[in-house]
Amino acid sequence: MDFYDLDLNDNTLDALDAMNFTTCTPVQEKCIPEILNGRDVLGVAQTGTGKTAAYLLPVLSMLDDGQCTFPDGRTALFPHDAINCVVMSPTRELAQQIDQAMQGFAYYMPGVSSIAVYGGNDGSRYDQEYKGLQLGADVVIATPGRLKSHISMGNVDLGRTSFFILDEADRMLDMGFSDDILSIARLLPPTCQTIMFSATMPAKIEQLAKTLLKDPAIVKIAVSKPVEKIHQQAYVCHETQKTKIIRHLFKLGQLRRVIIFSCSKLKVKDITRELRQMNINADQMHSDLSQQERDDVMYRFKTGQVDVLVATDIVARGIDIDDIAIVINYDVPRDSEDYVHRIGRTARAEREGRAITLVRGWDITYFMQIENFLGYTVEKVPLPNGMNGPEYKVMNKRGGRAVFHKHGKKDNKKRQVKRKSEK
Repeated sequence: MDFYDLDLNDNTLDALDAMNFTTCTPVQEKCIPEILNGRDVLGVAQTGTGKTAAYLLPVLSMLDDGQCTFPDGRTALFPHDAINCVVMSPTRELAQQIDQAMQGFAYYMPGVSSIAVYGGNDGSRYDQEYKGLQLGADVVIATPGRLKSHISMGNVDLGRTSFFILDEADRMLDMGFSDDILSIARLLPPTCQTIMFSATMPAKIEQLAKTLLKDPAIVKIAVSKPVEKIHQQAYVCHETQKTKIIRHLFKLGQLRRVIIFSCSKLKVKDITRELRQMNINADQMHSDLSQQERDDVMYRFKTGQVDVLVATDIVARGIDIDDIAIVINYDVPRDSEDYVHRIGRTARAEREGRAITLVRGWDITYFMQIENFLGYTVEKVPLPNGMNGPEYKVMNKRGGRAVFHKHGKKDNKKRQVKRKSEK
């Protein structure tokens, strides 16, 4: 479907023309009409499907018009001195990205204002946020903790808010923001239209949707498999061999535009230190860094001043960089969709890419689950330099999951004797 087939106003269409956006993605085609009709929406769609535009475009079109009459006869007014829309984001990085998209889509809308509100900034930034909230920015893009801080200081009036949007709601719940979201939602008027997007649909998201949404239109976009242009490989190894494999990979060629993912920020620090000792231009991204440090790292990586970014899953979703050549999973993600999100950082914008996963023995079962989700077997690469790794198989099964014994028979016997004595 073409954007011109939707009931978006002229200024919105002009901005899309300027950015050479013509055809809707499936999530945009299904969500935009429902939002324009005034319905609450629950969208289940992964990163990269165009969901940011799916909620920003209709909301901005209505805000720019100044008011909207819905098919059921309701009329919504959008006062210039009110916070008309709140977009909740789980991380500062995603909030910044939504804000950047907002600037592009609202380019021909001088009367529509916005402000991004997130933590980790100095006092001057807080003052800017305060002024924007007091004056009534049309669109506030915020992380839950920072918005709650402003609310507790009396800086925010949500009594006339018309749109409440939760982006990546599953991540917000995983990060412990459930109570914050519910407390913010209680400050909204009953007429507020709520839009919620999530990459997955666990029970806790269903419960949150039941609490916040009124007769929502449900839009589900199937999780996409990785694009064919990603060459996926795996090394089946022991944990102690991972650093040697990383060294081997970088010795094979001058690797640039690489993201290495780890589940632990301590490992991120260790990997970065190892790479720097190899004279590799690497930097790190994790939650221990200040906001200014994270901004600087992302800027230097995006502009090519850093060749390798070592990161936790803080950059697995929602960060749009087109020229990543290789993604390396130092650890196997516990969720198949997280794997798809991680390796989806490469092979973007019609480019080819490569994804390498280091699979230690304890994680073989998780990687088998990922392969089952993908519907095919990922190529296993022999370990370098004559190293011997574990066999790629489930050794013992209890409840369908692999159990690997770390201790020898002597240790097992000691534990059995100890258990008997305890009885």
